[in-house]
Amino acid sequence: MTESLIFFALAAFILLGAVRVVASRDLVHAVLWLAVVLVLTAVMFLMLGAPFLAGVQLLLYTGGVITLMLFGVMLTRRHHEIGVEVDSSRRLPGALGALALFGAMACAIFRTDLPAWPSSAPVSALEIGRAFLTDHLIAFEVLSILLLAAMIGAIVLGRQSDFGDEPETVYRKGGRP
Repeated sequence: MTESLIFFALAAFILLGAVRVVASRDLVHAVLWLAVVLVLTAVMFLMLGAPFLAGVQLLLYTGGVITLMLFGVMLTRRHHEIGVEVDSSRRLPGALGALALFGAMACAIFRTDLPAWPSSAPVSALEIGRAFLTDHLIAFEVLSILLLAAMIGAIVLGRQSDFGDEPETVYRKGGRP
């Protein structure tokens, strides 16, 4: 009974944080609310008996993604001027759409006959690591190349906005390399 109350309270705080992410007018505050949501999701994973997923959630999403998002927001140098326009004329259709999606998902979950407990043994972090480096090695390497390309693209776009020119014209005008 106590675990259920804690679970639903945690779910309510996650929902409240997600609403604050969407409703925040300041971009930095939206990113910080997203960090709160991601940390609470890691706590939820711990409650559900998935410590590996909780660790991955904290390290990758909360640690990595939020740091990169804050770095990107702060890199623009005009983060105080950046505001998010909240169009209140579309709140009702948005809320109705979200409610319809929630209803469809709840209906699908309740109509699905799920087993009470998974029949397979829990997978250890060692087995997951071996699977990444043996069975799924090509997908793992393709993902790393994709992330490298995204990082290079972000650097090129950031350099363009620093000078207001194309990267090639920076060197011709005597700009910094």
